[in-house]
Amino acid sequence: MTYGELFRPQFHFTPAAQWLNDPNGLVTYAGEYHLFYQYNPEDNVWGPMHWGHAVSVDLLNWTHLPIALYPDEHGYIYSGSAVIDWDNTAGFGKEAMVAIFTHHLDHHQSQSIAYSTDKGRFWTKYKGNPLVPPPDTIRDFRDPKVFWHENGDAGYWVMLVAAGDAILFYSSPDLKRWTLRSRFGSGYGSTEGVWETPDLFELSVDGSLETRWVLTVGVGDGAPAGGTGVQYFIGDFDGESFSSHNPKDTILWADFGADFYAAQSWSDEPNGRRIWIAWMNNWQYAEVIPTSPWRGALTLPRELKLASTPQGIRLVQKSVSELLNIRGEHWHWRDEAIADVNAELLKKVKGETLELIANFEVTEVPANQHFGIRLRSGKTNHTTIGYATADQSLFIDRSQSGFIDFSPSFPDIHTADLAPLDNAVKWHIFVDRSSVELFANGGQVVLTER
Repeated sequence: MTYGELFRPQFHFTPAAQWLNDPNGLVTYAGEYHLFYQYNPEDNVWGPMHWGHAVSVDLLNWTHLPIALYPDEHGYIYSGSAVIDWDNTAGFGKEAMVAIFTHHLDHHQSQSIAYSTDKGRFWTKYKGNPLVPPPDTIRDFRDPKVFWHENGDAGYWVMLVAAGDAILFYSSPDLKRWTLRSRFGSGYGSTEGVWETPDLFELSVDGSLETRWVLTVGVGDGAPAGGTGVQYFIGDFDGESFSSHNPKDTILWADFGADFYAAQSWSDEPNGRRIWIAWMNNWQYAEVIPTSPWRGALTLPRELKLASTPQGIRLVQKSVSELLNIRGEHWHWRDEAIADVNAELLKKVKGETLELIANFEVTEVPANQHFGIRLRSGKTNHTTIGYATADQSLFIDRSQSGFIDFSPSFPDIHTADLAPLDNAVKWHIFVDRSSVELFANGGQVVLTER
């Protein structure tokens, strides 16, 4: 693998070659962050799904390992999760790593498991697969997310499975025998597209002892920027069922850009952080993105928190602190009047990879103003990050960003509401060769764009 190909990201994860989509099986063990992912080793478009595999000690530098899971007589290997069976509840061995995934065969989807006792290098599929068939002939029944749940003196495994426009909750004492406990959905949130890749975790509110549970769901269509996106729900989980604290018609989006999908979080993160990562793409044009010999990239890993806002408790995202270790040359300005800023001020700031922190005071800005930054700017091409004061909206305009004619869905302007925070608009931006990730006002609003 080299990093010299056109559009190859420099600090985002990509496969050495061929097709990548959803991140899978995120788990930490023995000092390694494991990243599995949907992988087609035969072509750079979606096809017979495998689980690719890579490990890292710092979430930035990844070592590619051999394919972990191959298709078999039960079908392709679709998305799922992984856990460490610390108490050997399944009997596979001390501290076995167990992958829980969807088998797909002839439009039939069911849940299966595999295990490893050598830190994820060699995998054995359970002979009793598949373990959980689809109930009531549900066709879309996939992407199991599993975690250990302590409930008083008892502990057991919990599994979420996406089923059409709902999430089903199961429990198990041993990762093998699963009992359906509840269902969440029934018109909550966005249901324009099929629900996929669920996740569930507990976070503190404003760093206090108060907590809420966060249920995240990939939605196959109808996201703010069009096509695929990730919504989330804030509520309670009692070990068997999830209840939302917001009305059914409340829709909360994790990212307002076009390219954030199938987000999943790491289990057993050693520092107690909740960190997730997503596929940086959109099914509207994923198979025609003009990259070669690979196709598909993942976002930056992001730490998740909950914050109180005037609208209620909301998910906040920020880049992981490990990114500080790859900072290079630094430029700094302050107290510049926006009307006086021109290309000369930023002329010497050049690079294919940049981190930008920009704080704009907006106390005396006219109500009809636009301001912002143009990135990767050439004679005819540029990407614009801007703010419109009239309607207090943030936007990314990639309609002139270069190679854009491969899909009519790609060149567009994507927006999100953003009220000033303490009379300021604050941006934290990461630019890679072919992507922009924008964290606004401390990560309360995020846009991700290829």
